[in-house]
Amino acid sequence: MLAQGLFTNRTTKTTDPFVSETTMRYIRLTAIACAVFIYPSVQANAQEADAPSEAGPDAATPAPTATAPRLLHAVEPDYPEAQRKQGRAASVGLVLIIDTEGRVTEATISDSAGDDFDQAALAAARQLVFEPARQGDRPVAAKIPFHFQFELAEAPPVEPAPAPPPAAPPAKQPPPAAATSGEEPALEVDVEGERPLREPTRQVLQAEEIAKLPGNNGDALRSVQSLPGVARAPDLTGLIIVRGSSPRDSQVFIDGTNVPIAYHFGGLSSVVPTEMLERIDFYPGNFGPQYGRATGGIVDVGVRSPTKEGYGGLLQVDMLDARVLAEAAITPETRFMIAGRRSWLDAWLGSATESAGLQVSSAPVYYDYQAIIEHDFSRDTTARLFAFGSDDRLEFLLSSPSAVDPADGGDLALKTQFWRTEARVETRLSDSTRWRTSVAAGRDAERFSLGALNIDWAFQRLDTRSEARTQLTPELALTGGIDVQTGRYDVSWRLPALDLENNNAEPVFGRPVNELHGKGNVARPGAFLQLEATPIHDLKLFPSVRVDYSYDTKKWTADPRLGVRYDLHAGRPRTTLKGGVGIFHQPPDPYESARPFGNAGVLSERAYHYSLGIEQELWRPVELSVEGFYKDMNNLVGATPSNESESGMRYENLGSGRSFGSEFLLRYNPEGRFFGWVAYTLSRSERRDGPNEPYQLFEYDQTHILTALGSMKLGRGWQVGARFRYVSGNPYTPYVGGVMDFDSGSYAPVEANEPYSARQEAFHQLDLRVDKTWKFRSWNLTAYLDLQNAYNHQNSEGVSYNYDFSQSKPQPGLPILPIFGVRGEL
Repeated sequence: MLAQGLFTNRTTKTTDPFVSETTMRYIRLTAIACAVFIYPSVQANAQEADAPSEAGPDAATPAPTATAPRLLHAVEPDYPEAQRKQGRAASVGLVLIIDTEGRVTEATISDSAGDDFDQAALAAARQLVFEPARQGDRPVAAKIPFHFQFELAEAPPVEPAPAPPPAAPPAKQPPPAAATSGEEPALEVDVEGERPLREPTRQVLQAEEIAKLPGNNGDALRSVQSLPGVARAPDLTGLIIVRGSSPRDSQVFIDGTNVPIAYHFGGLSSVVPTEMLERIDFYPGNFGPQYGRATGGIVDVGVRSPTKEGYGGLLQVDMLDARVLAEAAITPETRFMIAGRRSWLDAWLGSATESAGLQVSSAPVYYDYQAIIEHDFSRDTTARLFAFGSDDRLEFLLSSPSAVDPADGGDLALKTQFWRTEARVETRLSDSTRWRTSVAAGRDAERFSLGALNIDWAFQRLDTRSEARTQLTPELALTGGIDVQTGRYDVSWRLPALDLENNNAEPVFGRPVNELHGKGNVARPGAFLQLEATPIHDLKLFPSVRVDYSYDTKKWTADPRLGVRYDLHAGRPRTTLKGGVGIFHQPPDPYESARPFGNAGVLSERAYHYSLGIEQELWRPVELSVEGFYKDMNNLVGATPSNESESGMRYENLGSGRSFGSEFLLRYNPEGRFFGWVAYTLSRSERRDGPNEPYQLFEYDQTHILTALGSMKLGRGWQVGARFRYVSGNPYTPYVGGVMDFDSGSYAPVEANEPYSARQEAFHQLDLRVDKTWKFRSWNLTAYLDLQNAYNHQNSEGVSYNYDFSQSKPQPGLPILPIFGVRGEL
C-alpha cells in the first residue's frame, strides 16, 4: 500500500525526510514504554496440561475419562492396478478428523507411499465409520492416526486391533488423552505447502509448536519469522521479507482472500487471532498457480470451523489489548464463532511519551473483529459467511521540529483499515472431485499525514475465486480455477516530488508541493491450471500455468511453472529430491501506472524462480532439509524526476535484480516431550537501476540468518523453551557529511559514493519462555513468562545523525522485554 510503504521505509532509517526522526523517536518511546509497563500479556494457548493441577477447589475432582474412537465399519482400499502388476506392497499413514457422529470429515496423508497408494487410501478413509470419541458420556470430535496396509495376498486390510478392555483405544490409535473436545478443536498449521501437496516443499508445524514458540508471545503468524528463507524485519515494523524480496512483493491471504497487512501497527500482534487459525501455508518461492500477482512469497492463513459440539470461549486481557472469543453449535448442522480485540495502549502511553517531549493527542489504537456462521447443507457441502476487519490509527504532536528536517514538526497521523465479507461454498462432488467457490467484498483504506503533507487512499474491491480438483486416474489429478480482482480506487495526496520506490535523502521542507487527486478502476482477472502426475513410481510432477490480465497495463501475462518431487527411498529413512522453476508476474501499483500520479507504459514486474533441494530423514523424529534457490528479477519499476509528469516523477521498467542462497532446516518432530529445529539461511540480494549499471546490495539483504529453538515438556503442566537468533546487519548508505540547503533552512546529507557500502552491527538475541497449565473440570488456566532479549543486548536498528550529518551513532532496538500473562478458557 502507498502510505504504508512510505511509512515503513522511514522507520528503518532515521534520516529519511518524510517521517524521519519523529517516527523513530515515537517507535523507540513506544518500545521503552512496552519494556517498562507491559507485564500481564496473555498466552494464546492451544495445549492441554500434561496432568491436572493439585491447586484450586476443582483440582481434586478427576476430569471425565476420555475414550478414543472405535472402528465400526472397515473398508478395503482399492489396490492400484499398476502397483499390483509390479508386485509392490506398501503402508500408508493418515491423520483422520472424526466428528461427534463418528464420520471422517477430513483425511490427510502423514506417511506417503506414493500418489497412487495415497489416493486409494484417502478414498477408503472417507468411507470408514467409527464409534465417536467420548469425554465421559459425551461424544466429542477427535484427531487420530490410522494406517492402511496394501498387501498382495488376498486378505482383508490391516485394521486397528481392538485392545482387550472395551473402553481402551484400538491399536494404531492415540491414547485416550488424544481425544479433543468440541470446545478445543485441534489446530494444525501447514507451512510452505498444502495437502494434497502441489509444490516442491512442505513443512508442518503442530499446534503446540505454534502456541508456545519462545519470543512470539503466542502469536501464530509470527512463527513464520523463525523459518528458513525469512529475513528478520526491523523491530516494530511488522514486515514480511522473503528470500531477498521487498516486502511489497509478497502477499497475505486470510481464508483465501487477499488482505493488505498481516500485523497491526508495530508488528506486536497479527490481524487475526491465533485461536481462530486452522493452518498457515507459507510459500517462500515456486508457489503454485492458484497464487499470482506477486514475485516474492505467499502467506495464506486458513480459518478453522466453529465447534460442531457444545460451546467454547475465552477472555484475555493484558497491557497491550483485550480480546474475547465465543463459539457454539446452534444445531448439528449450523455453528458460529465471533471474536474481537482492541488495544489500550492509549490508556497509559500518553503520559510516558509526554515526559519524553511528545504531545500525544491519540496514542496507537488497533482493533480487529471476526464473525463466522457455517452450515452443512449435506455431508458433502458446507457454506460459510465470514466477516472480518482490522483498524490501526495513531496521532501525536512533536513539541519541536526535527533538527534534520523542519517539516517534521506538527501533527503526524497514520491510519490503516480494511474489512472483508466473504461467502464461500465448498462441496465434494464425488470421492475424487472437490469444488470451492468464494466471493469477498471489502474496502482497504490508508491515510498518512505529516504537517501539511498527506496521502489519502481508498480501494473498494470485489474478489472472486473458484477452484476445483479432480482425480482423473490414480496417476493423474487436475486442478483448475479462476481468480478475479476488481475494484475502484480514490487517491489524493499533497506531496513534493518523491521517489516512492526508494529512500529520499533531501529535506522535504521548502520543496514545491503537488496536490493531486485521481479515481479509477482496477480489473485483474486470472485463470490457472495444474496437473499432478505420477508418470513412474515415486516421481511426482506438478506442471502448471497461470494467465493474468491487468486493466491498467492492458497486457496479458502467462506464467508456466513446474514442481518436481522424487523419492529416492520412499520407506524409512525417507530420501526425497525436490525442485521447481517458474515465471511470476506482479502488476504495477496504481500510483505508478495511472494518471495523474503515474504514467502510461509501465509494465508488470517479472521474476524467474529456481530451486533444488533434498529432504533426508536421519532417523524417525529427525529430518534434514537443504534447498538452494535463485531468483532473477527484471522489469523492476524505478522512478526518475520529470517535469512532464504531474507528480514530478516518471516511472519506467528499467531495474533488475537477483537473489540467491541456500536454506537449511534440521528439525526434531514433536513425537515426545521435546520439539525444536535449527534453521539457517545463507543468501545475497542485489539490485541495479538499469541494464548497464553494476549490481549493488539491496536494502533488505541479510547474509546470515540463524534460528535455533526448542521446547520441552517437563510434566504436570510445565513447559520451557528457548530461541536464539543471529542475523547479519542490514546494509545502508552512510552519510559522509552535509551541505546547507537554503530553501529548507537545514542541512542535506551527502551520501557515500557507493550505495549500501556499510552494514549495521549483527543482530543476536535470546528469548526464553516458561508455561504452567492448570486443568479444572470445565476450564483451563495458563500462566506464562515470555522473556524476549533475555541478556539485554542492544541491537542496532539504524543509524542516527546530528543536524549537519557530521556525527552518527547506532539507533538501539528493543531492550529486555519480560511479558507475563494469564489466560483462562472454556
